[in-house]
Amino acid sequence: MNERSAIHNTFVVERVYKASPAKVFAYWADPRLKEQWFSKADEFDFRVGGGESSQGGPPGGPVFTFDARYHDIVPDERIVYTYTLDMDQTRISVSATTVEFKPEGGGTKLIFTEQGVFLDDHDTPAQRQHGTKEMLDKLGVQLEIG
Repeated sequence: MNERSAIHNTFVVERVYKASPAKVFAYWADPRLKEQWFSKADEFDFRVGGGESSQGGPPGGPVFTFDARYHDIVPDERIVYTYTLDMDQTRISVSATTVEFKPEGGGTKLIFTEQGVFLDDHDTPAQRQHGTKEMLDKLGVQLEIG
């Protein structure tokens, strides 16, 4: 029998982008823009009560399933969603996430806060925070290109 565990953690990642809050928000709200820096969604319904889901993973490796529900959306200011992450048939985490878009200088300060429960040592808060930083850096590259 596998030993069960639940690690609770909150982390915050901040980035400043040289783009307006409206432009940065659009890269979360428009599926064609979002897929440039995040996994392409199989379902994308960007509204309160809507959701987003995707599946993917490394060739020959496990399939990861991201399944999110949007709970609060304030255009150009805030997105609040919850999501589960599964590895094959195993639930590895459940999270509540808030993304804030704040004007800063001529750009935007993005504040990403995730409150997660990481299950049975399949993922760790440090791994998730690292992946989130890489994802937000990729968003920054796309904002500079676009």
